[in-house]
Amino acid sequence: MLIASNDIEKLCEILHRAGQKIVFTNGCFDILHAGHVRYLNKARSFGDCLVLGLNTDASVRENKGLTRPINSEFDRAEVVGALKAVDYVVLFGEKTAETIIAKVRPDVYVKGGDYTLDTLPEAKIVQSYGGRVEFVNMVEGRSTTNIIEKIKQEG
Repeated sequence: MLIASNDIEKLCEILHRAGQKIVFTNGCFDILHAGHVRYLNKARSFGDCLVLGLNTDASVRENKGLTRPINSEFDRAEVVGALKAVDYVVLFGEKTAETIIAKVRPDVYVKGGDYTLDTLPEAKIVQSYGGRVEFVNMVEGRSTTNIIEKIKQEG
């Protein structure tokens, strides 16, 4: 379910008061693949509710280049929001998820194993209020970039 960024803070306060353990992750999720599904299922296993911060089209272009995203932010939100592991999707337009993390205040923040605590600016925010950061190993060879390259080669 897509939640407006100005409503996510209130929703998460309600979930926390109800005793829900909130997990948060974020990313582009441009062309969904098995690596994404496995990652999101693992992220969801850390708590009761998974909130996914989805980069807006503008922030994807800033992070990945002018040819991305392939799919629009609302199409990407609909697809990831339909996955069983994902409870809520919230769009964010900043280069990092620091602002949205401060609103969500997840109990657990999950990122891919290609990050470390030192390379993840959001980690300091999560740790400041007693939350924890978990890293999930990426699925070898599964990435949107690899899919795009394969299409280019075969096209």
